[in-house]
Amino acid sequence: MKILTGVQPSGKLHLGNYFSAIRKILHYQNKAELMLFIANLHALTTFSSKENLKENTISAALDLLALGVDPDKTIFWIQSDVPEVTELTWYLSQSITVSQLQLAHSFKDKVAKGFVPGAGLFTYPVLMASDILLYSADKVPVGKDQKQHLEFARDIAERFNSNFGETLTVPEPDIDENTAAIPGVDGAKMSKSYKNTIDLFGTEKEIKKAIMSIVSDSKEISEPKDPDTSIIFQIHSLFLNEEEKQILKTRYTSGGVGYGDLKKSLLDQVMTHFEPFRKKREELSNDLSYVNEILAKGKTKASSIARKKIEEVRKALGIYPF
Repeated sequence: MKILTGVQPSGKLHLGNYFSAIRKILHYQNKAELMLFIANLHALTTFSSKENLKENTISAALDLLALGVDPDKTIFWIQSDVPEVTELTWYLSQSITVSQLQLAHSFKDKVAKGFVPGAGLFTYPVLMASDILLYSADKVPVGKDQKQHLEFARDIAERFNSNFGETLTVPEPDIDENTAAIPGVDGAKMSKSYKNTIDLFGTEKEIKKAIMSIVSDSKEISEPKDPDTSIIFQIHSLFLNEEEKQILKTRYTSGGVGYGDLKKSLLDQVMTHFEPFRKKREELSNDLSYVNEILAKGKTKASSIARKKIEEVRKALGIYPF
């Protein structure tokens, strides 16, 4: 089975990325044929500067490798290194209607929040479909917020196949319906867009500042705290097994501990958990030639797959040379 997923380099990776997506990626590389790319073309929809895009792209590569992505088990590359994906986007844009794209939740949400969209944001689902269909992915892990985009990809593939013959693999979504959104420091979904994240590889000072800013109620130290409504507990419990969660719950409900101490415990947990990853990332950042070599090998492997599929698509459409 071929699994495909991408990570957009639009900012620093955070706890929400790790617990909702990256751990699943690491699980898949030991269970299936995993293809993982850094979606730098998608990041252009919120482009700020070429310096930021370059920095965020290599930073994402360092982060993922440090967290355990194994280039011997996973095809790992940068999206723009395989230009066939943009060619396929044009072909597939003929297999979806404007009215369908106008229904895209992510597009409507950004517009509603005052974001002035370019055409790239409007056609974002088509590029995402190309990412998936170019590599004949059987299954695509997506969050609930990306479910609609996966449905677009399926619709595009089915319409293309109906019009031009069986050419594209219709992907299946892999959505964990039981996975709740990871809360940010303000209680909303943790997201770079909301600026409420706890970064994985920030300095200890930066991480401490984020954790100490987590919103809490005004209960006194002596009062019991409700773990079910505490953002601090919700984040802390992500690191714990069931027995450890019960111990932490008792600490909350027994009283005698303040939110400051509970936040310090969370800080210790975060720093301890990610310490080996932080050391690995530092080693990789001092040897960028090795990282570039990994990405070059991934480009070669991904390009080989992409060229074969784009030739099939061209033949199906009658694109010269025949």
